[in-house]
Amino acid sequence: MKSRKRVLIIVENLPLPFDRRVWQEACALRDAGYSVSIICPTAPDYEQRYVEIEGIAIHRHPLPVEADSALTYALEYGMALFWQLVLATRIAFGRGFDVIHACNPPDTVFIVGRVFRLFGKRFIFDQHDLCPELYLAKFNRRDRFYRLMCLLERLTFNTARVSIATNDSFREIALSRGGMAPEDVFVVRSGPNLARLQPVPPNPALRHGRRYLVGYVGVMGKQEGLDTLLHIIADIVHQRAREDIQFCLVGFGTELTALRALAAELNLGDYVSFPGRLEGAELLEVLCTSDVCVSPDPHNAMNDKSTMNKIMEYMALGKASVQFDLAEGRFSAQQASLYAEPGNVGDFADKLLRLIDDAELRDSMGAYGQQRIAEVLDWQYEVPRLLAAYERALR
Repeated sequence: MKSRKRVLIIVENLPLPFDRRVWQEACALRDAGYSVSIICPTAPDYEQRYVEIEGIAIHRHPLPVEADSALTYALEYGMALFWQLVLATRIAFGRGFDVIHACNPPDTVFIVGRVFRLFGKRFIFDQHDLCPELYLAKFNRRDRFYRLMCLLERLTFNTARVSIATNDSFREIALSRGGMAPEDVFVVRSGPNLARLQPVPPNPALRHGRRYLVGYVGVMGKQEGLDTLLHIIADIVHQRAREDIQFCLVGFGTELTALRALAAELNLGDYVSFPGRLEGAELLEVLCTSDVCVSPDPHNAMNDKSTMNKIMEYMALGKASVQFDLAEGRFSAQQASLYAEPGNVGDFADKLLRLIDDAELRDSMGAYGQQRIAEVLDWQYEVPRLLAAYERALR
């Protein structure tokens, strides 16, 4: 590359470097010679408004509104858009950028892209979620707000010079609903980086004196199915009298308080721990101590097409898992997971107990998953695709 190209990555829903996929993309671009700046929100433990980490400039903005209704979503997205425009302008006159790399949700960052397209900046759309399907998963209605989600998605694709899809299902959306040309859509999967995701010694204290530990790591929102998981745990503990299993549910989100209350209501206080947000060695400690991991995301139009990062993290650490049968979840895990009938609490509990009680099976499944990550899904295989997307956008 004759001259150093400059990238501005915009993320609205997670801080950096917490967002693993975006951080891996940023590091890969930096290693390829790009100058990388990021705009993202603040969050607990990520309050510093400006920080430079490993040569990547991170500009964080306040986002005090936590959306749970149409009004608060409008406030959250409007406030985020304001700060994105302010900070993008500041960066344009400072470090500068040639490309805006927009990560959704929401599908409103295209407005920033259209403003700066007037000044010759390219726009790449990195589609992390299907916002229309996400709206259906949360509210289960096709009203004017659903139609608005579809319109915003079309406008985002229309603004993009290139789009990045996390899997083939998302690529089909880009081609059909987005109207993108096939040569302008690049699949860049969210594979874990094995160079960074190294096992740590297990911590027996996490078992709380019980023989087995079941782990979950992820966001705690309405659409993740964690309320269903708590009912599965109640079935295992109270109906099947399995008192030898401890459950550790790691993560944060809008539903964390409600989930803790539901666990107490189901009399699971002694069996379920909610440590909140964990990172680094603490997070790895939970996963490395777990005998089995779970992904309770329910079957719906969004989840069926979405790749769950947690499943591949489980695989990278050699952990067998149980999930509801979803198309992209099955593609990722294949023989590293057991698949319960969607919505069937009893079947999920059966599959989970089958793995708990069969060490040989879970070890063989874990080994298969670890090999699949190393040979097929590791982040190193995605970097050339990411760089190819940039070469196309800048051509």
